[in-house]
Amino acid sequence: MGPLSARLLMQRGRPKSDRLGKIRSLDLSGLKLLSEHLDPKLLSRLTQLQELDLSNNQLETLPANLGLSHLRILRCANNQLGDVTALCQFPQLEELSLEGNPFLTVSDNLKVSFLLPKLRKVNGKDASSTSSQVENLNRELTSRVTAHWEKFMATRSPEEEAEKAQADFVKSAVRNVRYGPESLSEFTQWRVQMISEALVASGGTQVHETGIPERPSKATAAQEPRARPMALKRSGDVSLSLSPSKRGCPSPPAHVEGSPMGSDGSQPALDLEPLHFLQCHSKNNSPRDLETQLWACAFEPAWEEGQAGATSQTVATCGGEAVCVIDCQTGIVLHKYKAPGEEFFSVAWTALTVVTQAGHKKRWSVLAAAGLRGLVRLLHVRAGFCCGVIRAHKKAIATLCFSPTHETHLFTASYDKRIILWDIGVPNHDYEFQASQLLTLDAASIPLRLCPVASCPEAYLLAGCEGGCCCWDVRLDQPQKRRVCEVEFVFSEGSEAPGRRVDGLAFVNEDVVASKGNSLGTICLWSWSQTWVGRGKQSTLAVVVLARLQWSPTKLAYFSLSTCPDEGIVLCGDEEGNVWVYDVRHILTQQPPLPAAPQAPTQLDEPTQKHGYVNRHGSVSCRKCTFTCELPEQAPRSSSSSERPGNLEFLLCLREPPKHCPRAFDLELTI
Repeated sequence: MGPLSARLLMQRGRPKSDRLGKIRSLDLSGLKLLSEHLDPKLLSRLTQLQELDLSNNQLETLPANLGLSHLRILRCANNQLGDVTALCQFPQLEELSLEGNPFLTVSDNLKVSFLLPKLRKVNGKDASSTSSQVENLNRELTSRVTAHWEKFMATRSPEEEAEKAQADFVKSAVRNVRYGPESLSEFTQWRVQMISEALVASGGTQVHETGIPERPSKATAAQEPRARPMALKRSGDVSLSLSPSKRGCPSPPAHVEGSPMGSDGSQPALDLEPLHFLQCHSKNNSPRDLETQLWACAFEPAWEEGQAGATSQTVATCGGEAVCVIDCQTGIVLHKYKAPGEEFFSVAWTALTVVTQAGHKKRWSVLAAAGLRGLVRLLHVRAGFCCGVIRAHKKAIATLCFSPTHETHLFTASYDKRIILWDIGVPNHDYEFQASQLLTLDAASIPLRLCPVASCPEAYLLAGCEGGCCCWDVRLDQPQKRRVCEVEFVFSEGSEAPGRRVDGLAFVNEDVVASKGNSLGTICLWSWSQTWVGRGKQSTLAVVVLARLQWSPTKLAYFSLSTCPDEGIVLCGDEEGNVWVYDVRHILTQQPPLPAAPQAPTQLDEPTQKHGYVNRHGSVSCRKCTFTCELPEQAPRSSSSSERPGNLEFLLCLREPPKHCPRAFDLELTI
C-alpha cells in the first residue's frame, strides 16, 4: 500500500461525501499501512472526523501533527506501535484500542491514561481504575520531586550558574527519584522528568497540580467494580510468628560452618517479615476458594547487559486455569492469563530478540506455561497475549525449563516419561512461533525436575525422577535424535541401588548439586565433577556426597527445593508452611569430611527468606535462583485436604504487610 489519497479516504469514509471535511467515520484497517503513509496534510482536512480505524496495519508510530482534534474513537489494534506519546494530540478521545501491539508495556497503558483525560474505555474495558492509579502515582511523584528540589537547592553554591543548576536538577531527579514497582519505572521516570522540568520552569514553586490533566466528573450512578485478583489477609488467618523459630530435630542442631555467628556463637535471627498476602488464583476470584492448587513460580530474569543471572522483582505463578504475573515490591497483579479447562503446573522465562518489519530490534520477555493438557503456551507478558501454543505431549507436562545458553531452546518433561527439547524459534512478522523438535529423551519413570548441568549446560541435562536421578547427553552435534538415560545416580545412604524418588534438584554453584527425596529428612549436597570423573563406562554411578542437610522428616513428597548461587543459600519448604534456609558457603569453598549427622538449617521461619516466595504447600523460590516447582505423583486435581490448603501466596522481604494491594494495571486474558 502506498501513500493515502483523497479518493481512497472518500471511498472508505462515512457518510459518503465528495468533501473530506464532512466525513465523521473512516476505516483504514487492513491496508498494510506504514507510519510514513499517514500524510498529516491530507488527514488534517478531516476536520469533523470522530472515529478512525487503523487496525491490522504495520504502524510503528503515529505522526505527531495529524490535526484530528475532534477524534473520539481510535482503533490501532494489531500494529507494531512502540510509543503512545503521540496520542496527546487527541484530547477528546474517549475510546481506544491498542490490543495486539506486542511492544507496548504496562507503562504505556499508564501513559495513555495520563495523556487522555477523557478516556473511558481502553481495549473495551473501563479505564477508571487505571486513571485512579495514575493520579495516585502523580501525587506521590510530585511530592518526591519537590522534596528532591529543596534538598538539591540547599546544597547548591551561590556561584553556580542557575541554568546549569536547573539542568543538573532535572538529571538528578530522573536518576534518584524512585517510586512504585520496577515494571512501572519507564512511566515513573517519564513523569519525574516532566514534573522536574515544570518545577524548574516555575522557579521552584509548588507543582502539585502541574501537568496533571483534569479528569471529567464521574457519573452520578457509580459503576459496579468488576471482580479481580486481590491482596488480602483474612480475619481468620493465623498470624505468622515474626521471630525466627527452630524445628525440633532428632539430633542436636549443628551450626552450619560459614554461616553468620552471633557474639555468643549462636546464629543471628533473620529479620524478615511477610510483605503481601495474595489470593489471585481463586475460582471466580472467591476468597473462600482454598482448593485451587498453586504449583510453581519463577522470577523474571533481568535481561539488561551486565546482569547475567540476576532477576527482577516480577514473579510468575501458576495454579488452576490461571497464570499470574506479580510485582513483588507492591503486590500488584500485573497480568492474569486464563485458559479454561487447563491446570497449569510449571512456568519458565526466556528473552528473545525480535526484528520488526522496519528492521528495528526489540527485546521480548516470553513466559512459557504448561500443565494438564500437554500444551505449552508462550505468553508475551508485556503486551498481554498468548502468541504461540506447542502441542508438546499427549499427557500432562510435569515441568519445563529453558536452556541457559540458548534462549529459544525449551525442555519439557511429561507424565509420558519423555523429555523433549524444542527450539521455539523467534516469532515471525505476525508474531507467531514455529517450534521444532530437536531431541527426545526417554526416561524409565516420570521426570519431576529438570536441571541443565551448570558447568556444561549444552552437553548434559540432569533430571530428578520418580525412580531416581538421571543424566542425558543433550549435545546437538550427535546423530541420535532419540536417546536413553546415560547415567543413573545412586545415593549410597541406605541402599546401593537406584530407584529412590528425587523430587528436588538444583545447582548451588557450577559444581555442587542439591537434591532431595532420595532419603527421608535430609537434603544431599554432592559434587558433579567428582562424581562424573569416576564414571568410565558405568551406567550406574554413586554420587560423591559433600554434606547432608537436616530437613523435615515428612513422608510427603514434591516440596520444592531452590538455591541462590550468588549467596551460597539452599532453601526448601515443608508440609507446615515453613521455609528451611541453609548457608552452605563453606561447603562451596572447600570439601569438608562427611558430617556424622545431618547439618541443621541456618534459620527456620514461618515463612522466611528475603525476596523469596512460598505457598502453603512448601513451594519456595529466591529472586536470584532458578525455581523448581512442586509436582504431584499423578496429574493433580484440586483437593480440599485440610493439610494442604492452596491458593495462598506469601511475598516476603519488607517490614509490614499492607492492608490492601493497589493495582497499576490488571489484564485478564482468556487464552
